[in-house]
Amino acid sequence: MIAITLDNFQQMVVEESKSKLVLVTFWAQQVPESVELRDKLAAKLSGLTDHITLATVDCQSQEQIAQQFGIQGLPTAILLKDGQPLDGISGPQDDASIAIFLEKHLPKPEDVLLGQAKIALANGQLVEAKTAINQAYQIDNSRADIKLVLIEVYLQAGKTAEAKALIDTIMMVDQNSDYQVLLAKVELAEQAENSPEIQALETQLKATPDDINLSQQLATQYSQVNRHEDALTILFRLVQAGDESTKDKSKELFLGVLKSLPDGEPLAAKFRRKLYTLMY
Repeated sequence: MIAITLDNFQQMVVEESKSKLVLVTFWAQQVPESVELRDKLAAKLSGLTDHITLATVDCQSQEQIAQQFGIQGLPTAILLKDGQPLDGISGPQDDASIAIFLEKHLPKPEDVLLGQAKIALANGQLVEAKTAINQAYQIDNSRADIKLVLIEVYLQAGKTAEAKALIDTIMMVDQNSDYQVLLAKVELAEQAENSPEIQALETQLKATPDDINLSQQLATQYSQVNRHEDALTILFRLVQAGDESTKDKSKELFLGVLKSLPDGEPLAAKFRRKLYTLMY
């Protein structure tokens, strides 16, 4: 909360409200309901400072500001945009009425999560992006913009099958330029996952399943096309069953794949536990 005074009135009430909403709540210590409204608004708006600024006016010490707003009773809260009143509430408020008031002006939870996922992707934070966009998708699994970001996350995580299944659900009306770019990425990922080199190695390994060198080559190819789980599964089996002459290289490859995964990736934690169990 930002306390409004004559010194910062111009900046907070006028300038700040040109770039985002400013909610001004008026309170006085001798009016408990106004203090309660102030604190409830602060709790409701926690984490939403990118969208709305909560400002407070102590009507005892800032009587001039309260008069300028024409405040006639407490509790009162006024929502400002471009320096002008947009909406407001007055009188005692329960949680439900506060929620109804705020919902008219705040972004939906899935929009906040979508924005967080996009920022995380732009910053190379795949795990954070995955968490946020999955939550957004759970709230609304019909929105194309949410699906498109989730498809990008799937592609970066090497989950081409999931990306393909989801992109097939995009309706024609939503097949914009972003969709076309992702469709091309999905097709390229599918081709890479089933490249002639991988197919040849799979065929050879099927004929000679005990060939450690072929297994290591196939795991390396899988890793290069983001099929990390397939690569780790092969390499863990080699570390688990191999003799001393081959185990070191398999372990080196195994640790290399783990190192390439983003921090916090559940797949990495899963296979680190498996390796730890094997070693100790």
